[in-house]
Amino acid sequence: MPIYALGDRVPTLHPDAFVHPDAVIIGDVHVGADSSVWPGAVLRGDYGTVIVGERSSIQDGTVIHAVADYPTVVGNECVVGHIAHLEGCVVHDRALVGSGSIVMHEVVVGTGATVAAGAVVTNRTVIPEGALAVGVPATVKLNASNQEHIVAAAALYVANARRYRLELRAL
Repeated sequence: MPIYALGDRVPTLHPDAFVHPDAVIIGDVHVGADSSVWPGAVLRGDYGTVIVGERSSIQDGTVIHAVADYPTVVGNECVVGHIAHLEGCVVHDRALVGSGSIVMHEVVVGTGATVAAGAVVTNRTVIPEGALAVGVPATVKLNASNQEHIVAAAALYVANARRYRLELRAL
């Protein structure tokens, strides 16, 4: 499993976290209990800190990076979809970042908010609690997130990570 220290920057993975053997974790990266990091995902804390809370999923092909001035933080029970890019932003609890989206420096994604698939959220944008960000560049629609869907998706990935921990085997 490609998990690397970089100088004095050492990853911290909770023993109950699942990191797929084809994911890459480098440097100052913290992954919480029951969170999962899926194939092809790269979490790189070479210049700054990357924090993934508990029961969150970082799905296939996603890149999470941080810069020295802006850590990248993903809260608890979050879902980060396939091939997303997060850099120097904060994603609060029970939020969803859709597949193929880009979330940039100093963005704040509020609790229960959604970044739609393919959206590009530019620097210093604030997506309020329960809102939906859509488009390129993203525009915000208040109270349009499906928070029940996010909670269910987060729980599904916690269960899937447990399954993978028990059943995944190389052939």
